[in-house]
Amino acid sequence: AASAVPGYSPGFKKPPAMLRLKRKRLRRSEPGAAPPPCGEAPPVPSAPARRNPFSSLDNAPRAAGTPQPRERSRRPPPPPPAGESPSAAPFWQLLESVCEDKPARRAEPSERTDILALTDDLHLPVAVPEVPSSPRHEFPADWSIKTRLLFMSSQPFTWAEHLKAQEEAQGFAQHCRATETNLPQSIQEPKLSTELRCAFQQSLVYWLHPSLPWLQLFPRIGADRKIVGKASPWSQDEALQQVLMSDWSVSFTSLYNLLKAKLCPYFYVCTYQFTVLFRAAGLAGSDVITAVISPTTRGLREAMRNEGIEFSLPLVEESRTRKQKNSEVNLETEVANSLEVGEEPAPSDDDDESFSWLEEMGVQDKVKKPDAISIKLRKEKHEVQMDHKPESLALVKGTNTFTLLNFLINCKSLVAVAGPQAGLPPTLLSPVAFRGGTMQTLKARSINAKARVHLAYEDIFSLEVVGPIMPHSLHALTTLLKAAQRGAFSAVLYTHEPTAVFNADLGTASPALNKETVRKDLTACGLHPKTLDQLSQCPTLGKSSIRFLEMKDYAYTWKS
Repeated sequence: AASAVPGYSPGFKKPPAMLRLKRKRLRRSEPGAAPPPCGEAPPVPSAPARRNPFSSLDNAPRAAGTPQPRERSRRPPPPPPAGESPSAAPFWQLLESVCEDKPARRAEPSERTDILALTDDLHLPVAVPEVPSSPRHEFPADWSIKTRLLFMSSQPFTWAEHLKAQEEAQGFAQHCRATETNLPQSIQEPKLSTELRCAFQQSLVYWLHPSLPWLQLFPRIGADRKIVGKASPWSQDEALQQVLMSDWSVSFTSLYNLLKAKLCPYFYVCTYQFTVLFRAAGLAGSDVITAVISPTTRGLREAMRNEGIEFSLPLVEESRTRKQKNSEVNLETEVANSLEVGEEPAPSDDDDESFSWLEEMGVQDKVKKPDAISIKLRKEKHEVQMDHKPESLALVKGTNTFTLLNFLINCKSLVAVAGPQAGLPPTLLSPVAFRGGTMQTLKARSINAKARVHLAYEDIFSLEVVGPIMPHSLHALTTLLKAAQRGAFSAVLYTHEPTAVFNADLGTASPALNKETVRKDLTACGLHPKTLDQLSQCPTLGKSSIRFLEMKDYAYTWKS
């Protein structure tokens, strides 16, 4: 019975016999092969290929429905859910790079492929969220700093390539003069639109301090491996470190003065341990200047308290309030249940430092009471556990931000004392010019690729933007693409994770603020009015950030 199974070898065959058997089977499978004799069943073309007997000595026949290991790896992906067409999938799910120097895969082409296959050599894949937002004409403000954007569209990005010298210069001038550019809803010939190309150059500009061209000064958290080995003459020269820090203090103070005068909307201070976001009054729903610090440690918070800086931990307080409400609900339920049974509820003692029960028992002198330090450490145990986590975000408001400015200038732990970043001042990032700042531009390039849709390849065009991409740049770029790509594009956004918590709602919303008031107060801050309207809204993304953004028919959907 075993010999009747196709492809079964009852014993080990020598190589010459196997080669003869292989040639015989190849002749049978040829189209012009002679038909089988009468009474014999014709060979089935869809039968599984005979497995190599030299790969294993286990020649036991397989069950009829058991696929070969090689076939399991080639099994096509499952079809899309019932009622959902492949074309209804988000555009970014259809993109896949096609390299000419790589052979085509034997697997059946899937109708949905991950966009991140285009650049898997640069970044790790990002988990795709499942629930998108409802379509809206504007996406929420994202206060995190992006390190990379990848825009995709069925329309080419040739308008963003090879800017002329005059267009580049005009873009720089428009940025410095805060010129407002209002494009039509749709541009028929984007490549021929000088206004569009100048506005694109304008949206790529940002300001940086310090400027050391041979070093990558953002991100700073976890950047040791990118800086190690680079020339750093200040690391062992204290006099040079003092000069760098003095120059940095002047630039930092200049930025804060611009912020206070409402001539700068916001700026970032990026150290090797934490990041600080200063926002002007009127942004993020607050009517006073705010500064958010993340992540923090118990030592940093203790030093801020010693300097008289009043701050709050809004995420910790929110979690504490939520737990308290849950405990109250559970306590009420337990009391109600005990009353139904007829039991008397046990009295609760909320005072942790009360030891009156020891006196009642008469053993107050025999039991060692915990000292004040032990009680303090026990109370701060939860606070220590959140160090270096997003929940450790600290919020400073109003005049305390000026005290924070002086604290950061004089803080010894602001600069690393050892390692590749030793002696290097923190990085200052700003959307507008400031004293000591250097004009920089984000790096942009267009990429052409292929997308597989319904077993066929279609041209797909992408635009990659790399650098410290701040909130105003993200909004400006999407506004340009809306007009240039005719209201249809998608994007993958890569976030500097320590800054994602800046999107949390900190409870600083002021009911007296409105759009007209913010526009009037911050009219000279250097931002486009529409960008200002977006950044003045209260954050709604929580501790996450926008990962995927798609525009279809001039309406946004996003996933965070």
